[in-house]
Amino acid sequence: MVIAASSLGTVFEWYDFYLYGLLATTISAQFFAGVNDTTAFIFALAAFAAGFAVRPFGALVFGRIGDLVGRKNTFLVTMGIMGGSTFAVGLLPNFATAGVAAPILLVTLRVLQGLALGGQYGGAATYVAEHAPNHKRGLYTSWIQTTATLGLFASLLVVIGTRSALGEEAFASWGWRVPFLASILLLGVSLWVRLQLNESPVYARMKATGNTSKAPLTEAFLRWGNLRIVLIALFGAVVGQAVVWYTGQFYALFFLEKTLKVDGMTANVLIAVALALGTPFFVIFGWLSDKIGRKPIILAGCLLASITYFPLFHALTQAANPALAEAQAKAPITVTADPDECSFQFDPVGKNKFDSSSCDIAKAWLAKAGVNYHNRSAPKGTTATVQVGDQIVRAYDEREDMINDAATRAAGIAAFQAKMKATLAGAGYPAKAEDARINKPLVIAILFALVLLVTMVYGPIAGMLVELFPSRIRYTSMSLPYHLGNGWFGGFLPATAFAMVAATGDIYYGLWYPVVAAACTFILGLLLLPETFRKRIED
Repeated sequence: MVIAASSLGTVFEWYDFYLYGLLATTISAQFFAGVNDTTAFIFALAAFAAGFAVRPFGALVFGRIGDLVGRKNTFLVTMGIMGGSTFAVGLLPNFATAGVAAPILLVTLRVLQGLALGGQYGGAATYVAEHAPNHKRGLYTSWIQTTATLGLFASLLVVIGTRSALGEEAFASWGWRVPFLASILLLGVSLWVRLQLNESPVYARMKATGNTSKAPLTEAFLRWGNLRIVLIALFGAVVGQAVVWYTGQFYALFFLEKTLKVDGMTANVLIAVALALGTPFFVIFGWLSDKIGRKPIILAGCLLASITYFPLFHALTQAANPALAEAQAKAPITVTADPDECSFQFDPVGKNKFDSSSCDIAKAWLAKAGVNYHNRSAPKGTTATVQVGDQIVRAYDEREDMINDAATRAAGIAAFQAKMKATLAGAGYPAKAEDARINKPLVIAILFALVLLVTMVYGPIAGMLVELFPSRIRYTSMSLPYHLGNGWFGGFLPATAFAMVAATGDIYYGLWYPVVAAACTFILGLLLLPETFRKRIED
């Protein structure tokens, strides 16, 4: 009952939180319509990340409350904030209606969601672990680990069902609101479930004997003995776990939809199938960690991720959009330009249209098209050219115009873009992935491999974090490294990775983020992370 009740409530919280991630492409069109398409999508991912950015602060606030007044009551507060904020997203006006106020309101609600989520995970993991037998703690807490994926899976099913019932046009216009509004029903069920729980026996015993902490933040973070373990847990376990998790469950989805141009409905279904196949492995690896330890499984997952991500994502391109893969091989794209005239292709204030130089005009169009290209330096003052296979397209350069006015400039840019579109089409670059050519079994197999890595790093992590810290400050101590890792290193991964892609033109360049982070965690964890799986946690 303890595991079922805790897990069910947590599934609903993750459902609320992940709806936004699944609808990032739609959200970018609804709330960030005032900027160029590439920047709008990165802004949408940044707003997604805003909920993650505040998670450590939620961990501090609610972790302290959980150690001071108990695990159960903290559950109820975080759930109310989460559910109310999610419901409100479905009522927000879009950019066309409210202008800049729309994205501000959206980010505000994402921040509230992040604060609430920052308080719930540590409580759920601690609560279940403090009910579990010592030799089955990995197995018991692994059910909590399934809740994030089950919440994502549930939100996928609701999004897929709504899309199917309403059609793509209605869904893009107003139907995207339905999954957010439906969350009010889940909030009622979740609150009822959480109200049935009693306090954790470990915490109840501490409170009865007067051994609860009076200053959990001080004990957790201002005393070197505990702070050292917090830092080791963060960099030697959680950072790697976080980047593997968000690469396998979110970046893969965004890559399918945005880069490989797979239809949103199809991408959601493929991810949902992979998640359904992979979810039992959270429990399997949790159970296995009770037998051989948490550390070897987590670190093996980080190592495998750092080794396999590049070949897996290249294989994903071949399977999901073979026409794109063939075009990249037969007609690679190279931009030759004066590097001093080339801007970083991401504008954090949303004002730059990247049309001040021939290089910017070329790269901005390629970034919007989402195609892979290489860079080659040219002498100073050279007009940028784009080579597609053996075809060369000269970018528009206002310095070559005899008449330099806005209309002539706009016409020159439009002519370049039309020629680029025709050249790419002639070279075999598809406007979108052809459904008939998608090798769906292979795509699912690749996505399953990515999810399997997620289960390796995530299944045992709750048991390890609980075991690393003493009972009196456990909620506070474990929550901060978990949410720093997952909120900052993991949550910012999609936006950062896509900005890296936009800046370089290499559709795989963003993978360096998780590859390097996972490799660093493997090395640090191997050297510093203690094994915990036989530790008693009653003290």
